Amino acid sequence: MAETYKVADLRAKSEDELKALLVELKREQINQRFSAATGQSENTSRVKVVRRTVARIKTLLHQSKNRAGAQTSAANS
Repeated sequence: MAETYKVADLRAKSEDELKALLVELKREQINQRFSAATGQSENTSRVKVVRRTVARIKTLLHQSKNRAGAQTSAANS
């Protein structure tokens, strides 16, 4: 996977798509880690990009969960 994700692109995706992308990026992160450990890593900057993209996705999932919780608590009040 050689693409980078912008926040606006990630916000346009559904929660299920974000979770699937997160799993895919976590796998890539593990593969990058093994490649770096064995000295086979060609694109070392990709590690940083993947790590930050994972953080963005986790942040968006957390924000959407908080928004949904706030809306239900406001409706119950």
